[in-house]
Amino acid sequence: MKLSENTLDVLKNFSTINTGLFFKAGNLLRTVSPFKTVLAEATIDEVVPSDFGVHDLNQVLSILSLHKNAPEVSIEGNNLVIQGYGDRSKITYRCCDATMIKTPPDKNLTLPTEDVSFLLTEADFEWVLKSAGVLASPNISVASKEGKLYLRTHDGSDDSAHTDTIEVAPHTGVDINFLFKTENWKMLSGTYAVTISAKGIAMFVNQARKLTYWVALEQKQK
Repeated sequence: MKLSENTLDVLKNFSTINTGLFFKAGNLLRTVSPFKTVLAEATIDEVVPSDFGVHDLNQVLSILSLHKNAPEVSIEGNNLVIQGYGDRSKITYRCCDATMIKTPPDKNLTLPTEDVSFLLTEADFEWVLKSAGVLASPNISVASKEGKLYLRTHDGSDDSAHTDTIEVAPHTGVDINFLFKTENWKMLSGTYAVTISAKGIAMFVNQARKLTYWVALEQKQK
């Protein structure tokens, strides 16, 4: 099989969440961060023929990037085989067992409550992450005030730190204030339907790809 650009984008993104990835037979990929603060799930274009593990996903991506044209990828025994370079190169990459990789639970995740929902546009998503990077903000908050919902980049432990606040949607009901670690916003750039549970978890559903993230909230909300 040859991997589509969409699948490569997903794999590159997943490598920022966990350096290893266990592929299961089928077209569903799932990964989880080492401290289980981020879980991601994607439906890809290809059908994986059998289970196999990759301990260093970035290395496999580097191998794939060697090829000007998409190489042929297959599973032969316990090896990932990447064939290209005019069909003259055959790279054999040793797969690993699932026990060598932090893997997500098999059960499907559901939000215990749905306390706020809004659409986060791609432009706003990118702005918030760029702003957080420039201001060195360790936290991102979703908060409401006077009927409006805001995203705020700041330091949840330092009121004197630099901040950026943008309005993203109207808000009805009681005011909320949910705190994230900026480092846990590992999502691939895009527009997301966001739902947050006060029980400590948020769900981000990509509106252009079959791609969903679950991100833990911080206990301290300021």
